[in-house]
Amino acid sequence: MGFACGIVGLPNVGKSTLFNALTASAAAAAANYPFCTIEPNIGRVPVPDRRLETLARLARSARIVPAQLEIRDIAGLVRGASRGEGLGNRFLAAIREVDAILHVLRCFEHPDVSHVEGRVDPLRDAELVETELLLADLESLERQKEGLARRARGRDPEALAKLALLEKLAPAMEAGTPARAVPLDADERALVKTFHLLTAKPVLYVCNVEEEAAAGGNRWSAAVAAMAERQGAGCVLISAAIEAELAGLEPEERKAYLEALGLDEPGLAKVIRAGYALLGLITFFTAGPKEARAWTVPEGATAVEAAGTIHSDFARGFICAEVVAFEDYVRFGGEQGAKEAGRMRLEGREYRIRDGDVCHFRFNV
Repeated sequence: MGFACGIVGLPNVGKSTLFNALTASAAAAAANYPFCTIEPNIGRVPVPDRRLETLARLARSARIVPAQLEIRDIAGLVRGASRGEGLGNRFLAAIREVDAILHVLRCFEHPDVSHVEGRVDPLRDAELVETELLLADLESLERQKEGLARRARGRDPEALAKLALLEKLAPAMEAGTPARAVPLDADERALVKTFHLLTAKPVLYVCNVEEEAAAGGNRWSAAVAAMAERQGAGCVLISAAIEAELAGLEPEERKAYLEALGLDEPGLAKVIRAGYALLGLITFFTAGPKEARAWTVPEGATAVEAAGTIHSDFARGFICAEVVAFEDYVRFGGEQGAKEAGRMRLEGREYRIRDGDVCHFRFNV
């Protein structure tokens, strides 16, 4: 099961620098000119989770395997992308393939780094990108409308429902409201996914600030945070320059560098965790002598679905799940202690996995 976040934004806002730091690679060329990222670059990054180290210690695991999140660096968008300007068509095709958007906004000035719009203004940049996505979505809805109308004339129930939803979405989107912000009921939220709209994807704003503002932000990042709050969106503060520097340091050097800057952890850790939450994901664990491993499932996943993320045989022959809450696993010194304290539960296939569950699946095939 793959979960992908796409890093988007205008050229020269720090997207590729952020991607390089995230993946600790130079796969994406970070350069001071538009379109240096010609094709989407893809990397998988570990999701920071301190619980995993605790589990490994208690289970005396030989290795630790964190959960991973797929990150894609997508070519910079420019004004007119919805009409194919710049690399607009490639941008729009690439963004359709991701589950959530990490929107990097430039919140710093630098004489050697040009801005495609002439001056730094992250709110304008955010609106520009959102407008291009809205225009692309409206064009897509218009194309879909003709086919739906044809099917609706034949009283096709699905087409009638989708056409009614389209008529509700289009006016709101024409007025500048992204699809994710249009008030919808549960059935409509499920149906809107079939339209594959860019503005229906959840968004996390990533404020890229100068090194001096990494701990507290600046006036631009404060404005973005206020905008995100109004929208009900997430917002994270980073300095891509610092993250790039950290990527090349040894663990002890990294720790000292962060302390000197007054930071308790890399900004990337916050970005990854926020991206994970943005996708509505939770973590469950397996722990034993061979390894302690974090696994990713959507919030609300059942025990049998979680078992299937490990191996299809686990789901096919599912018998039950032995479950210990992380807190109980730690409090009672591991699996055996939790079992003796009566804190291990036997759960059936419809049990909803909770974040932090330590699971052992019994199966028979």
